[in-house]
Amino acid sequence: MHIINPATEELIQEIAEDDFQKVKGKFEILKKGQPQWAAVPVEKRIACIKRFHALLEEQKKDLAETLTREMGKPLQQSYNELNGARARVQYFIDNSAKYLAEEWVVTEGATREKIVYDPLGVVANISAWNYPYLVGMNVIIPALIAGNAVCYKPSEYTILTGMHIARMLYESGVPEACFQTVIGKGAVGEYLLQLPFDGYFFTGSYKTGKYIAEKIASKLVPSQFELGGKDPLYVMDDVEDIDKTAAAALEGVVYNNGQSCCAVERIYVHEKIYDRFVSSYVEQSKKLKIGSPMEPVDIGPLSRKEQVQFLLSQIKDATDKGAVLLAGGKKSDRAGYYIEPTVLANVNHQMKLMTEESFGPVVGIQKVASDDEAVQLMLDTEYGLTAAVYSKDFDRADAVMRKMNVGTVYWNCCDRVSAALPWSGRKNSGLGTTLSYQGIRAFVQPKAYHIRG
Repeated sequence: MHIINPATEELIQEIAEDDFQKVKGKFEILKKGQPQWAAVPVEKRIACIKRFHALLEEQKKDLAETLTREMGKPLQQSYNELNGARARVQYFIDNSAKYLAEEWVVTEGATREKIVYDPLGVVANISAWNYPYLVGMNVIIPALIAGNAVCYKPSEYTILTGMHIARMLYESGVPEACFQTVIGKGAVGEYLLQLPFDGYFFTGSYKTGKYIAEKIASKLVPSQFELGGKDPLYVMDDVEDIDKTAAAALEGVVYNNGQSCCAVERIYVHEKIYDRFVSSYVEQSKKLKIGSPMEPVDIGPLSRKEQVQFLLSQIKDATDKGAVLLAGGKKSDRAGYYIEPTVLANVNHQMKLMTEESFGPVVGIQKVASDDEAVQLMLDTEYGLTAAVYSKDFDRADAVMRKMNVGTVYWNCCDRVSAALPWSGRKNSGLGTTLSYQGIRAFVQPKAYHIRG
């Protein structure tokens, strides 16, 4: 496998891909090692994760630079991701023991009753490249603390980062017998589907998630899917600072080079302030600095070469159908997988840009006459991850948010995740929950005790 720097298109490293026998061998190691790991007291398992948490800070320079080189996000954003990952790990350190402890339901009478939480066993984690630390921590850390063994497949676009995660876990005292990394592209993911894992946890596209769900359905094991989104943002006519709101929306679109499942992918603005909002958004977007992600820039390259052409095709489809291109719209004139931050107006839902996931620094801004029209358009999607509303009136905004069929809603913010709150999608955005106490218990199965005598 060739690991390519998306900013320069230069080869970083070559790594051998695992074949089926190697993947199967790693599974057998985990199958044998998991009972021993589950027998370790939860406090000692958490102690290993505390050391891992410290290593994320101690080695952050090397980790951030590796991440930026192999997937292209601006270096400061790589540091930001590591800081966010440490915050998530800290949440699991602080809260896991409480939510994994046995629960006494009935303590008096002839029959006492309690709930015990057992680990699932050996779980497969097929992870994503856009936030490999954040997405990885959602699964790896609570799964290990709960006593599971984890077979981790990092994306082929962030293999070096995945190898860093494995190395640091081992340095922290996590046994190799309960954490193994498999290296490769789609074929290696396919190997995992053929093996008898006790659970599957996937982050990626709807298309791949649906395929995995169909392939493993007959196994009747727990599975979770964190998939894509086409997340809307609605700006009401009562916002007090249009420039500030436009800046927030812009960051929601372009952060991480627009490659976030919860990125803002379509914007609706009340007609009373539409022109002023669009003017401010375009002006600010033109000030964004594009360049080498190792330098202080706002926009780096996309991680995947083919995504540049995909976004250009969405832009062409929109302009062919009447959209007006106000900024960007082209591949940057430099080596690497760069595309200019792009703004289109006069858009509608006949355009792919407004209905299909983009995953890049590209957005359409549509005018609406009322809150009801905004709700109708926001709900016109096969996805259901997040939705944001900007307004000075919470009650008015809440009336919209309550109608959103999504896992997360935002008032006067967007594109954020909290470890204390459940992260979940509806419809084509996924199935199951990570983060919060629900994301801890996603990696255990309850056992009911009836105790008499």
